[in-house]
Amino acid sequence: MLPLEPHQPNPPQSAKHPARSGILSGIAKRVCYLIMAGSALVPASIFAGLVMPGPAVDPVTVVIPHGTSTRGMGDLLAAHGAVRSSLLFHIGAKLMAAHVLKEGEYQITPHESIADIVLMIHEGRSVVHRFTVAEGLTVAEVVHNLNDIPILEGGVGPLPDEGSLMPETYRYNYGDTRASVIVRMRKGMTDMLADLWTHRDANLPLTTPQEALVLASIVEKETGKAAERPRIAGVFYNRLRQHMRLQSDPTVIYAITKGRQVMDHALSHDDLSFPSPINTYASDGLPPQPICNPGRAAIEAVLHPETHDYLYFVADGTGGHAFASTLDEHNRNVAHWNDINNK
Repeated sequence: MLPLEPHQPNPPQSAKHPARSGILSGIAKRVCYLIMAGSALVPASIFAGLVMPGPAVDPVTVVIPHGTSTRGMGDLLAAHGAVRSSLLFHIGAKLMAAHVLKEGEYQITPHESIADIVLMIHEGRSVVHRFTVAEGLTVAEVVHNLNDIPILEGGVGPLPDEGSLMPETYRYNYGDTRASVIVRMRKGMTDMLADLWTHRDANLPLTTPQEALVLASIVEKETGKAAERPRIAGVFYNRLRQHMRLQSDPTVIYAITKGRQVMDHALSHDDLSFPSPINTYASDGLPPQPICNPGRAAIEAVLHPETHDYLYFVADGTGGHAFASTLDEHNRNVAHWNDINNK
């Protein structure tokens, strides 16, 4: 006799996977069969009602609030057209899950049986949402976006430090708190910055990871072109080494707006003299804090800058920048940019 091969379980399916209903239907039928085999008190009609296809013809999303009883869950599912009978769902919850069901947001697939639904809610396979923090957003902007998500609970707590939130896509479920998402964002930035800092180039004019974060936030705001970031970082290092002010426009904007709103006018000469340690036209060296939450690429650019002799850059009309080593060359680039703007 050949030896039996070990059973290989199917990989878990996501709540939205089209094959999930069929797989779970088989599981549910076996569970119900065991229930029936162990108790002659369960009528065949109940077994049939639990495993028969449900009434939903389209996907149905049902939110089950905290503290909802199994009867209440059945009422919600019936009201959304996901089950035919609230009572039958209650019976299924008792027989198959001992009334141990988890609140949350669930997506019911078309014709999903009560048995499948009970198993899904028992296992807590709720809908997974995603929240993306784009590179360069300020803390105020991130918090505003978090507050606009209705299924998250509570406030964020004390406003995080600028630059402390990792730009990334985060998963969350119904009932998660905004504060818990912020904690994950902060941990992501702390861990990433610590890792990148240990692999930085030698002889950078920086003394702490926080200084790298500050400069990366400026580089992030200066360009949307990935290839330019190391070059712009090199410009700022050259200026720092020559004790020149960084003169970065985004620092002026942040100094004026505090990162809470969009600048409502183009920068003027008066704006450039706005009194603030964050304004790098008015203050020497690096600002005392970041001006946004920079992404990984901007931090890597600051820790691995391009080596060159450029001291200036200005927009070139193509979405990028023209770089210059002398003030005369820079002034010609500025004149060209002004000609483009005036056309």
